[in-house]
Amino acid sequence: MPRTEWDVLPSAVRLAVGGHVGAVTGWVPVTEGLTCQTAAVLTTADGRVFVKGVPVSDADAVLGQDWEVAANPLVAGVAPLLLARVAVAGWDVLVFEYVDGRHADLTHGSADTELVAQALERMQEVTAGGLAPRLANRFAHVLSDEEQLLLAGDTLLHTDTNPHNLLIGTSGAHVVDWAMVAAGPAWIDVALTAVRLMEADWPPEAALTWAGQFPSWQSADPVAVAALVAGICRDWEARLGPDAARPSNARYQALLGASAESRTPAFRSELWPGVSGSGTRPT
Repeated sequence: MPRTEWDVLPSAVRLAVGGHVGAVTGWVPVTEGLTCQTAAVLTTADGRVFVKGVPVSDADAVLGQDWEVAANPLVAGVAPLLLARVAVAGWDVLVFEYVDGRHADLTHGSADTELVAQALERMQEVTAGGLAPRLANRFAHVLSDEEQLLLAGDTLLHTDTNPHNLLIGTSGAHVVDWAMVAAGPAWIDVALTAVRLMEADWPPEAALTWAGQFPSWQSADPVAVAALVAGICRDWEARLGPDAARPSNARYQALLGASAESRTPAFRSELWPGVSGSGTRPT
């Protein structure tokens, strides 16, 4: 979506934010991120803060901000602290403490991946407690009821650990933008991050070895992993078509290597013939 710069937001919005952080003496736009229409780092007399906002007319975007507000107290120490929420003049704006850091380098051999692993370990201790929607709901259009049940769990999941949402600061890795939270098994964010490593040039075997450091991944039910892969692959095919979805789907299918084949050799061919992303459901 097109971005709205801080200095062209309604004055009522800027005054309301200033009422929480003090007079704003400077600002720098932030162009990354898909879940907001305005984002900036503001400079005040007391330091810097990060703001992001969406029009209140965008119900889905406001709902994403609702999830961020709800999740923030639970992920303290991993995510920046939410300082204020301002809803005025047609805008819904969140104000966060500023993290002085850079986006994570997820390429093979980068030391950042160990810091990301440490953040994921802390995240897996967080219980959703009913505040987040079920992950399985996202795949209701492509998974059977039985497949959806395999994705049940009560860990608070981020589900979008792309490098732009991973900031490396002096105190380690911080995970930002909790607008896509879900409740599910603890291994889900590990699996999705392993795919991000593959996107950043990791061989699948190395990414799966990285994932293997997490007890949640080691104990993940291979049938549940296949359900996740099937849901994502079928969804991508429905959105993009088989050819366009094939490169991305291949990375997700690589998750089946360690989670399934080493435990049940005939796993893919006998139990889940639809995992290839064909759009068909297992019978």
